[in-house]
Amino acid sequence: MRRIAAILAFALALSAPVHAVQPDEVLKDPALEKRAREISSGLRCLVCQNQSIDDSNAPLARDLRVLVRERLVAGDSDRAVTDFVVQRYGDFVLLKPPFNAHTAILWGAPFLILAAGALFVWRRGRSLPGPAAAAALTDEERRRLEALLGEDRP
Repeated sequence: MRRIAAILAFALALSAPVHAVQPDEVLKDPALEKRAREISSGLRCLVCQNQSIDDSNAPLARDLRVLVRERLVAGDSDRAVTDFVVQRYGDFVLLKPPFNAHTAILWGAPFLILAAGALFVWRRGRSLPGPAAAAALTDEERRRLEALLGEDRP
């Protein structure tokens, strides 16, 4: 039982999130480093596209992490750093892009697809024929059925 627990603990340790931040990137000031991590966790790696720059090993992600830290050391606010990166790379660099005219299709597409699917199912259901009416049994069929069921009906 202990062996299984040890294996599970080891597997759990391996599944923990791994940050790609290199030791030479880490700021000496823990408060600034914490701010840098919070900002970089919300920025998309432009190479990987589904990871934050904090989690990506791509050279461009490293450059963006360094840029974020340089701006923070220079005295920029968190918002100013994010705005600088967005101005340079566009809203796509944000893992959670804001709702505006440029990103409306991103936010609206799932609802449009869902509505189109519902409309298709509704129209398809209306065009299908209903259940066919059962034809009345003939006298011969009725006699055979009664014989099979063992009932004597007049």
